Amino acid sequence: MTTASESRPRTKPPEERRDELMKAAQRLFLKHGVAATTIEQITSAADVAKGTFYLYFKSKEDICAALGDRFAAQLLASIQSAVARKAPDDWRGRLERWTAAAASGYLDSIQLHDILFYAQPPTRAGLVDNILIDDLALLLEAGAHARAWAVDDPRFAAVFLFSGLHAAVDDAFLREKQVNRSRLARRIERLCLRAAGLA
Repeated sequence: MTTASESRPRTKPPEERRDELMKAAQRLFLKHGVAATTIEQITSAADVAKGTFYLYFKSKEDICAALGDRFAAQLLASIQSAVARKAPDDWRGRLERWTAAAASGYLDSIQLHDILFYAQPPTRAGLVDNILIDDLALLLEAGAHARAWAVDDPRFAAVFLFSGLHAAVDDAFLREKQVNRSRLARRIERLCLRAAGLA
C-alpha cells in the first residue's frame, strides 16, 4: 500500500527543469530558427505548462541569451581543457592549443552559434565582452609576465586576435566546401604567435 506522498508526482529540481527548457529551445531553434519558434512550442517540447517557462525566463530573447552564455561556457571549457594538456611553462604550446581549440570548437557548433548570436543584430558590447576574450587576455598576460612573449596590452591583443580568429573561421566556412581544419588551425596559430612576438 502506498502513502499519499509516495503516489504524488515528484517535482523536478529547478536546475533540471530550466535545463530541460533550454534543451527544448535549442532543438527548436536549430530546426525552425528563433523567430519562428514560440514559447508554447518550447514548453510543449519540454512537457511543462506555459507558466513554468516564466519562472525561469522573461522572454524568448532571455532563453536565447541563456543559451548563448551556456554556448560560450562550454566552448571555453573545451579550450581550457586543451590548454591544460600542455605544460604550465610551455607558453607557445598553450597559445597554439588555445587558438586551435577555439577554431575547432567554433566550427563544430557554427550553426548553433549563428542562431544564438545572429538572431538579433549583434551589439558592439556583445562582440568584445565575452569570457573567451577574457580568458585569452589572461593567457597573454600570464605569458608576458613570464617573459615568454612581448605583449604590451594583453586585453587589446586578445580582442584583436579573437576577432581575427572568428573572422578567419567564418571565411573558411564560407569559401571551402570542406574546411581543412589542420591547415586553418596552423594558419591561425602562426598569426597569433607572430602577434605575440614569436617566430
